[in-house]
Amino acid sequence: MAEFRLQGTKVLAVTLSGGGDAVKAKNGSMVAYDGEMRFKKLSGGGEGLRGMVTRRLTGEQLAVMEVTGQGTCYFADRASDISLVRLGGERLHVEASNLLCTHSGLRTGTSFTGLRGASQGNGLFTTTVEGAGWAALLTDGPAVLLRVTPGTPLQVDPGAYVAHQGDLRQSFQSGVNFRTLIGEGSGEAFQVRFEGEGLVYVQPSERNTLGGEL
Repeated sequence: MAEFRLQGTKVLAVTLSGGGDAVKAKNGSMVAYDGEMRFKKLSGGGEGLRGMVTRRLTGEQLAVMEVTGQGTCYFADRASDISLVRLGGERLHVEASNLLCTHSGLRTGTSFTGLRGASQGNGLFTTTVEGAGWAALLTDGPAVLLRVTPGTPLQVDPGAYVAHQGDLRQSFQSGVNFRTLIGEGSGEAFQVRFEGEGLVYVQPSERNTLGGEL
């Protein structure tokens, strides 16, 4: 299986030993490689015909390339910070723009997320990654990993949300935002509430959204 490791906080190094080793990475994210590598552009965001149709309907776009060969390939994207997530068969929900690279054996798809997608202008779906292997996430600043436990729900600004995993339930609250609570201008029109048990990844910077206009 391909070996994932970080070179600092902003570059992912993936070593392939040949013999069928492969990874899927964000299209255009390769910055260097050594050895013999082959690159093939794919249509990502879901597998097969169902995935293609879902992408057209939801707008959850994930342009990816498959990398095979023998050697080490280095990935980065606009000097974003990178975090590694080890999956052992469970499912990871992640914004498509925050997914950098995965083992090729991990399955990708889309999942309905409700009104949060509308507040971001990114459609009503998010990308899912499922199986056993590594996934690399991109964040604007160092990722913050927050744990949700029964009886202790977590409220997240949708512009800062990156990913989540575990047995979590989502709900969406409109008309409330973090900025209005402290007397500042209009911010996100929604909050995302997580309940149950699991992990939520957030970034210390908000992506541009349409939430303040809804």
